[in-house]
Amino acid sequence: MSRARVRWNGQAVNRAARAGELRGLRIGAEHLLQVSRDRVPIEEATLERSGVAVVDEADVSAVVAFDTPYAIRQHEELEYRHDAGRTAKYLEGPLDEEGAVILDLIAAQVRRALRG
Repeated sequence: MSRARVRWNGQAVNRAARAGELRGLRIGAEHLLQVSRDRVPIEEATLERSGVAVVDEADVSAVVAFDTPYAIRQHEELEYRHDAGRTAKYLEGPLDEEGAVILDLIAAQVRRALRG
């Protein structure tokens, strides 16, 4: 009969998983920001340039936002006409469409961190 010893270092595993989770969250937020920037209504590109992706490490959450006085109105007003490829719901649409991709990006970083 063979014997095997397993040594479990749970704290190291948890630290690695957390680091991978945060890295994946940052990559996922940046991905969403880029896809949204490709759709944001553009006149002078001020709205597009105002986009940011921020990760709160303590809360393990991310925010993607556009920060101009008219960002919300441009996002919500479905009757506005935009250039080809540009649209209202420029953040909501990509989040719905890219949600699975973002989750895959996070999962890949967690797996990578746990292998290392």
